[in-house]
Amino acid sequence: MLSKGFGWRFVVSLLMIAGSAYLVATTQPRLGLDLRGGTQIVYEAQDTDSVTVDSTVIQRTVEVLRRRVDALGTSEPNIQASGERRIIVELPDVSDPQEAIDLIGQTAQLTFHPVLGIPTAPDEEPEEGTIVDDEDGNPIIIGDARLTGEDLSDAIPFFQNGWIVQINFHGDGADEWAALTGEAACEPQGTPQRRIAILLDEEVISSPVVNFDVPCDVGITGGQTIITGNFDEESATELALLLQAGALPVPVVIVEQGTIGPTLGEAAIAASVDAALIGAGLTLLYMIVYYRLLGVTAAISLLVYAVLSAGALLALGATITLPGIAGFVLAVGMAVDANVLIYERIKEEHEAGASVREASFAGFKRAFTAIADSNVTTLLAAILLFFFASGSVRGFGVTLTIGVIVSMFTALVFTRVLVDLFTRSEAIASRPGLLGLGVGQKFRHRLAETRPNLVGRTGMLIAIAGVIVVLSLAGPLARGANFGVEFSGGLLLEYDVAGSVDLDAVRFEMAGIGLPRAVVQTSGEGNLLIRTGNLSQDRQAEVDQAVARVTEGSERVRSQFVGPTIGAELRNKALIALGIALLIQLIYLAFRFRWTMGLAAVLAMAHDLAVLIGIFAWLGKTFDGVFLAAMLTVIGYSVNDSVVIFDRIREQRKLRPDDPLEEIVNDSCLQTIPRTINTGLGALFILFALFFLGGDTLGDFALALIIGTLAGTYSSVFTASPIYLALEERYPAPIEEHEEPEKPRVYRG
Repeated sequence: MLSKGFGWRFVVSLLMIAGSAYLVATTQPRLGLDLRGGTQIVYEAQDTDSVTVDSTVIQRTVEVLRRRVDALGTSEPNIQASGERRIIVELPDVSDPQEAIDLIGQTAQLTFHPVLGIPTAPDEEPEEGTIVDDEDGNPIIIGDARLTGEDLSDAIPFFQNGWIVQINFHGDGADEWAALTGEAACEPQGTPQRRIAILLDEEVISSPVVNFDVPCDVGITGGQTIITGNFDEESATELALLLQAGALPVPVVIVEQGTIGPTLGEAAIAASVDAALIGAGLTLLYMIVYYRLLGVTAAISLLVYAVLSAGALLALGATITLPGIAGFVLAVGMAVDANVLIYERIKEEHEAGASVREASFAGFKRAFTAIADSNVTTLLAAILLFFFASGSVRGFGVTLTIGVIVSMFTALVFTRVLVDLFTRSEAIASRPGLLGLGVGQKFRHRLAETRPNLVGRTGMLIAIAGVIVVLSLAGPLARGANFGVEFSGGLLLEYDVAGSVDLDAVRFEMAGIGLPRAVVQTSGEGNLLIRTGNLSQDRQAEVDQAVARVTEGSERVRSQFVGPTIGAELRNKALIALGIALLIQLIYLAFRFRWTMGLAAVLAMAHDLAVLIGIFAWLGKTFDGVFLAAMLTVIGYSVNDSVVIFDRIREQRKLRPDDPLEEIVNDSCLQTIPRTINTGLGALFILFALFFLGGDTLGDFALALIIGTLAGTYSSVFTASPIYLALEERYPAPIEEHEEPEKPRVYRG
């Protein structure tokens, strides 16, 4: 007999797998600059009568261009200052480069002016104001600008008897808009003075009349208005994007345009793919050896997970980059973890006396809360990174969001279909050994008998965690932080090469002279770009010689400073998104568990980040975009690990309401050790394969995740749990009537 709900689970799984497989077979993926390259546009900022280009103006221009590119939907571009006036914009996989050029290079200065009247003669010079032509070509006299695009909070295109753009003012802009329209409302009906002229780049795009029902000296309140004009959908959307991004402080002109190659070499990409396949193969093999037939269902589920994730990314048109792969790796780990949680629960229920069939139903039921809570905490962070961050951090959020949702589906829906099909067979249900239900039984019994006290010395464990954090944070102070080009900027060397260029050979030479993280790529036809940190003249000469050894007729044509690709605004957005994500996680955990658990999980995560940052600093590793992706991954993994233990503590407190809390916490840690070991090994197989086979870039990425995985496994037991105990001792939960322990240990679907 099949379980309740089998039919809809089977149909939904089949439809999703078929749809994703079709997308994978027919759709070309969008790859990022690191994997495929893209279009490069070099802008040069121009002085105006009122603004002279300097470093501040360039930085502001970079941020405006970044917002415009993000508004175009281009994921994870590279935008950086180059020299004193130039800005390099690199766009991955852009379908229409000219459209991007037309949009991101506009000045887009929006201003709002009172209309003072109309000239009475063609050559009239007004006493005040300026004569311009309105949107219909008729001359009007306008006064000084009262509001600019800086006063806008957002702009939204929509259709209302034609396409219009609704704009919302913020702060003093809302008050000034009310004052401006209030003054116009005091003028007689039909006069030009009841109009407001809206100019974009000094050209009138709309001059609407203030309606008769707007009160004099009160105006349009609420900080909202609409721009009407001869808009179609495309022009209205384009205007809204420009207004949201803001105005360029100075005009920019294109001085170079062409294509660039990927920043990761073919050898590195091939090695990464091989490493991922080997690591995934080892993970699946381990799952099959340990869980037998249940391991087979896990292997099939992970393959389905890969197909569904790829299909979702293709359907959304997401750009796949190295940070995105980081999100994928984390989601794979969570998918393995979900299966492990379910299978360990099935084992526990079977040992408690349930039949194989009954144990499988109960396993899914009892693992649900742990899977849901651990995934939701990660999902909340991923969604916030998508909405509040930008660039590579936003790309990480997109991939992680998809991965978490798909991993929950495969674990709770598809895996259940497979287990349901297997366990309904009497030949399988009567042989628990086929499902691996006896594997690890001696180890679990040994733990239950000896009951080693893992969290007994709470104060000492918290003190050890504090010492670890101090020693870790001493690394950046003692050794300094070696920031990569993405954060600190560096040097751009461009070479004109006569023949073809073997980029992997150039990368090998760069590693040979001590620059293994130099970014090497082609530009246009016959040009070679090398981005690295600041170098002395002698070191630049070494780079020249290294390039000459593996090319024919190379000549350096440019050497100039380039700014960071992860600028101040992008960094601040990422930090704000991260801060909000941690706060939301804390609130969620406080709601689902207790605030003491939420705070303990967040503090344990801070411990893990400190360990990761410290070890990288002590080892002299580079803090760059790859490290940022790894750090975000560690955050998700750390909280997930703590939530699993806290879920077991919550359950045990209901089943054993009169037992001491320390005993319950210790038993919960012991009961989840098999899950912790198996989940950790599943992730480490992949990570060690990447570390040993993935080359310099992915090697550091894998090292960061290995450190984070080990630190997270340690801290969930020896940091989060003791902190929770200490908080509960100081702030005990209110005394409530104990719930009756759950009587039935099995669940019949």
